[in-house]
Amino acid sequence: MLEALSYSFIQNALIAGVLISICAGIIGSLIVVNRMVFLAGGIAHTSYGGIGMAIYFGFPIFFGASMFAVGAALILASISLKQKNRIDTFIGLIWAVGMAIGVLFIDLTPGYNVDLMSYLFGSILAVSRDDLLFISILLLIILFITIFWYRDILAVSYDSEYASLRGVHVKFFYTLILVLSALTVVVSIKIVGLILVIALLTIPVYIAEKLSSTLGGMMSISALLSACFTLVGLYLSYTYDLTSGASIILVAALSLLLFLAINFLRHR
Repeated sequence: MLEALSYSFIQNALIAGVLISICAGIIGSLIVVNRMVFLAGGIAHTSYGGIGMAIYFGFPIFFGASMFAVGAALILASISLKQKNRIDTFIGLIWAVGMAIGVLFIDLTPGYNVDLMSYLFGSILAVSRDDLLFISILLLIILFITIFWYRDILAVSYDSEYASLRGVHVKFFYTLILVLSALTVVVSIKIVGLILVIALLTIPVYIAEKLSSTLGGMMSISALLSACFTLVGLYLSYTYDLTSGASIILVAALSLLLFLAINFLRHR
């Protein structure tokens, strides 16, 4: 693996893995604490519509997927704040329509033979310098928002009614978290793909939640765990010629099982 570090695509993959792991650790913690996992799953699959449109019209993939995902996040935020009891219906609808639009636009793209596997299960080795720039900007935005509004986000995440009484704009922060989740999902597609992205956002957070009693601690630990899972999964992917996304998630899942087993034995 050491000789592989001389290749630029391996360097890009490692940098992207670490950057996205930090994004996933922070946003994944907010998704889990605010019980938005199903919402994030719907946004992830809806973004496929943006991928299809980007391929058809010749836009950058990240741009098309981001616009579509953010649009879906705004729609779901509006619906969940007004009709929370029917949100599962709308998630299923947006999920299916987004995927269908993506498939149709890819079918209509003349002379383009797209590799669906790279979007469904990830292709971290295909990360470019432009992708790294996009991911870096997103990470800076996430860090700024999280640090600047940490107390408000903390209040909204754990007790929205109390936050509202304190004068915190709950709807704004709820929508903001969903939008950031949408963008994190889009950049994570490069690593693990649409199918497995929710696992990257939740498995490290589940472990971190057991190891930390604060939101900040949960974010830090889950980011570190995500980076470890990503780097180990990338090593296995390169060494044994495996799909990167599946390798990363399998490493995360096995680590979770090991953590649960150790926890069980300790309590016994």
